[in-house]
Amino acid sequence: MGDHDAIVETALDWHRQGTGAVLATVVETWGSAPRPVGSQLAISGEGGMAGSVSGGCVEGAVIAEALDALADGRPRMLEFGVSDEDAFAVGLACGGRIRVLVEPVGAALPAPLLADLVAARAARRAVAYVVDTAIWDRRLAGPGDAALGAAIGERMRADRSGFEGAAFIGIHNPPLRLAIVGAVHIAQPLVQMARLAGFAPTLIDPRPAFGALERFPGEVILDDWPDAALAHHGLDARTAVVTLTHDPKLDDPAILAALNSDAFYLGCLGSTRTHAKRVERLAAQGVTAERISRIHAPVGLDIGAKSPAEIAVSILAQIVETLRKG
Repeated sequence: MGDHDAIVETALDWHRQGTGAVLATVVETWGSAPRPVGSQLAISGEGGMAGSVSGGCVEGAVIAEALDALADGRPRMLEFGVSDEDAFAVGLACGGRIRVLVEPVGAALPAPLLADLVAARAARRAVAYVVDTAIWDRRLAGPGDAALGAAIGERMRADRSGFEGAAFIGIHNPPLRLAIVGAVHIAQPLVQMARLAGFAPTLIDPRPAFGALERFPGEVILDDWPDAALAHHGLDARTAVVTLTHDPKLDDPAILAALNSDAFYLGCLGSTRTHAKRVERLAAQGVTAERISRIHAPVGLDIGAKSPAEIAVSILAQIVETLRKG
């Protein structure tokens, strides 16, 4: 599941409150499916809903099956089709089919397993929920899972839930984040574009004139020194870092912090000449050439960008390319 909503958390709360809870998950799609594989809907015994498996066109049928599942305690696999003739009415370009796994919490999906999944999500730990649909065995797995090999790691990088044989792998990745060092002009369109692309942006700049709320209304701004701010922010495999200040006193501590972390992307603003000087400084501090090669500089894809907004487009495109292609 790419988006980090509170669907599984809501299901666990409903179960603990005694109202009963069912999790419905899109496990397979064909044609023009309205929601991607991994999309989830939680249903309570009192008719409460969180999330979506179809954008509305089959929700009613899923809810009816979910209430039956609460009554008999058994999971079920549902399949729905939308004809080309009916597709336009539910917002599809053409017809499609989806399969939906329905699991009552407690009776089929063990509550302790769901609680472990919720805890992993709260700790920003990437995890996969694996269901063997042949024998209805369930477990959580990490990127180095012995039984599934590299498949989970590849699916985590691509945010792609789906089947491996009879096993459905539901990916639960932490939300994507972007730490921007330097509240400069380019950062203004970049924070907006990043949010649209599913990243939670954070600005870092200890200079009051740059990191003023008036220039970035509603944004998260950390006014500490970059290395301390990044330590507070946290750097993991779902975090990208971009440095934009041109000032080695600010950029270099952030670069070193990012290179010493699992951040999946590090991009640095500056010309080829500026980057050559940056490489010299890092090498003088003992940073290996292999680690230095992780830096994307000059930052962004080479699309001929001129304006701050165009440069922001090139930066975000390179971040997404690195996330999806490695």
